[in-house]
Amino acid sequence: METQVHELVGAVHDAAWQPWAVQYFFLVAISVTALLMALPGFVFGKSTDLRAARLALMVAVTTGITAPIALLADLHQPFRFWEFFVYTHKSSWMAWGAWIVPSYVAFLLLFAWAIHRPEFHRMGQDDWRFAWLFRLFSLGGSNNGFARPLGMLTGLAALGILVYTGSEVMVVRARPLWNTPFLPLQFAATGVVGALGMMLILERMLCRDGALEATLNRRLALALALVAALGGTWFAIAISGVSPVHSEALASVAGFPVWQQIALWGAASVAIPFVLALTLPRNTGLITGLIAIHAAWMFRWTVFMGGQAVPKVGSGLYDALMPTGIAGLMGVIGTFGLWVFLMIVYTTFVPWSVGAADATPPAPTPDQAPRKSASPQEI
Repeated sequence: METQVHELVGAVHDAAWQPWAVQYFFLVAISVTALLMALPGFVFGKSTDLRAARLALMVAVTTGITAPIALLADLHQPFRFWEFFVYTHKSSWMAWGAWIVPSYVAFLLLFAWAIHRPEFHRMGQDDWRFAWLFRLFSLGGSNNGFARPLGMLTGLAALGILVYTGSEVMVVRARPLWNTPFLPLQFAATGVVGALGMMLILERMLCRDGALEATLNRRLALALALVAALGGTWFAIAISGVSPVHSEALASVAGFPVWQQIALWGAASVAIPFVLALTLPRNTGLITGLIAIHAAWMFRWTVFMGGQAVPKVGSGLYDALMPTGIAGLMGVIGTFGLWVFLMIVYTTFVPWSVGAADATPPAPTPDQAPRKSASPQEI
């Protein structure tokens, strides 16, 4: 009887999604959730929320510009993006994203311009060296009555981003860790956490308003509670065996110590800022903000890079360490560097804070008529 040897040979290939993709999903989620948090103040006339709305709009614009650049870098050849328009596939979420992303960025920039147009016009009347630039930005007028419809259009595009980014990962059945209905909701919830984290850091650097910091920390605690509830529900369903999809996803990683460590680390990243935000809402914004940003980024790194480390066939885990080249660590650092540069430009040339318009109106005296709340057109 002959002895037969069956040898399985696997081809060496790079991960389909590199850290550039992690940066894109991280930044675009922050942008769209920050934009949605800015709409109540600017579009729906909630004048008491203008200080937070201005920080949210700043975060939305700067990350909204940076995110598509990271996406193009992940394609390795920018003209590949053009193929989505030439060869449209109606059943592909990625193809839909090729239309949604440019629409969102265009509406976002127009909305931000409309919000700041009155201040551009005012600053263009001043006699200083950049007055000509602000006159150019204002296009010779101060009316911003079209900010409300632009904000609504941008909000719809933002919701489209949340749907498509979650769905294009969720539909990959070959990877159980991705193929779960919870993923779009988790992307959205952790996006809110990351956006609030950035707003808290900017508040500490630019505003130093204890009341605003406490408000943002309370919102962060609520967002973290939602993230914990989604994670706990996902785990409960997976361990109960009610849903084979979730059970298979849990079984694919449960036996590996590194994934147990990741789970503990993720739980700590949610619990620590949650406790700090509730018990010490003031003077902790820098700490809670940094941990919140870390938690949002870590979730995407775990989903994308950690998910690709689980083999489709075979046993064990692939090596999913951060590469050091331009497609890895340097790319991540470069993306954050671009965001910092855009923040410097934004805070230098955009009238993001106008003082009186952000302040809470004083209580009227007996001989004064009640003050009318500022509308988005008066900002």
